[in-house]
Amino acid sequence: MQINGPTLGANNTLSLHHYSPSAHTCILQCHIYQQSGTCSTTLDSCVPHPPSAMAEINNDAAEEGDGQLLSTLPKKEGMWKPFFLYRGCWLTPRTVTSITLLQSQFAPRPDDVVLATFPKCGTTWLKALAFAVANRSRHPAGSGAHPLLTTHPQDLVPSLEVPHRDVHPVAGLDKLPSPRLLSTHMPLSLLPPGISALGCRVVYLCREPKDVFVSSWHYMNRVSADFSPDMDATFELFCEGFSLYGPLWDHVRGYWEQSVAEPDRVLFLKYDDMMADAGVSDRIGGLPMENSSYFRAGKVGDWKTHLTEEMAKKLDCIVEEKLRGSGLTF
Repeated sequence: MQINGPTLGANNTLSLHHYSPSAHTCILQCHIYQQSGTCSTTLDSCVPHPPSAMAEINNDAAEEGDGQLLSTLPKKEGMWKPFFLYRGCWLTPRTVTSITLLQSQFAPRPDDVVLATFPKCGTTWLKALAFAVANRSRHPAGSGAHPLLTTHPQDLVPSLEVPHRDVHPVAGLDKLPSPRLLSTHMPLSLLPPGISALGCRVVYLCREPKDVFVSSWHYMNRVSADFSPDMDATFELFCEGFSLYGPLWDHVRGYWEQSVAEPDRVLFLKYDDMMADAGVSDRIGGLPMENSSYFRAGKVGDWKTHLTEEMAKKLDCIVEEKLRGSGLTF
C-alpha cells in the first residue's frame, strides 16, 4: 500500500502528496541541501569524524547516574539485557544515560541534518546514501577514492546517543564543522528540544513492521553469544511494544505526524518504496553498491519466509489500530 510522501513543489519546496519512487534521490538531495526552502548549499564539510575527536565519558559518574535514574524506571526482562521504560520508550541502561546527557549537554545547530530510524529499518543504507549526497562535490563517485569504499557508514555519520568505541559523542559532536550530518534511533519525543526549536532538518526512514521484526530477531541472534531468542516469544513481546526503542508504532507515528505538520523540515521516507527505486537501490549517490561489501540491503517482504499467516495478521491488525487516524499505512 502506498502512503503520501513529500515531493518538490513550487520554488523547490517540499510538500506532501503522491510522488514517484524515481524521485527519491532528488528529494533527499534537495532536503539535505535545503536552505530557506531552496536547494542551494552543499555539505562538503561533512567528512569522516576521527575516533580521537570523541570525548570519553566519566564511566564512574555515568554508572552512578544510571543507578539513580534507572531505579525509578519500569524494568523488563526478555532481551539480551534488561530494558528500561524511559519516557515511553524501551532502552538499554547505557542508552538511557546517553540520552539524558544529550538532553542537558548537546547543542544543536540550525544547519544540522538528522537521519532518524527505528532500529533495523535501513540505518546503514540511509547513512551511506545521505553521506554520498552531502559530499558529492568533495568525493565524486568516479574518483576511485570515495570514503564509502573503505569506511563503514557508521563511522562516517556519527550517532547522537550511541557510544562510539566506548566513548560518548557529545563533546566530539561539538568539534565537528558545520553543517553536521548526524543520526539517531531516538523517537521524536526524546530528541533534544533544540533540534526542533532551531529548525534542524530531519530525514526519517520507516520500514514495513513485519520486516522490522524479522530483521530485529536476526540481529538479536547475533548480538550476544549467550542469548538465543525464541521467535514466537520475541514476536509476542514485539506485539506488546517491547523492543529496543519501541514501541515501533509510536516511533513511526511521531515522525510521520511531524512530517505532515512540517513537510519542509521533516522528510518522511519509506524503505520499501526506496528499494523499489532502481536509481536508489542500485547506486548510492552514483557509487555502485556492489563495490562495497558492507552494504547489506534488507529484503522487502522477507517476513513471508519466517512468520505464519496468523502472526502476520496479528501484527498487521495491531499496527493498523495504533496508526488509525494518522493517514499512514503499510
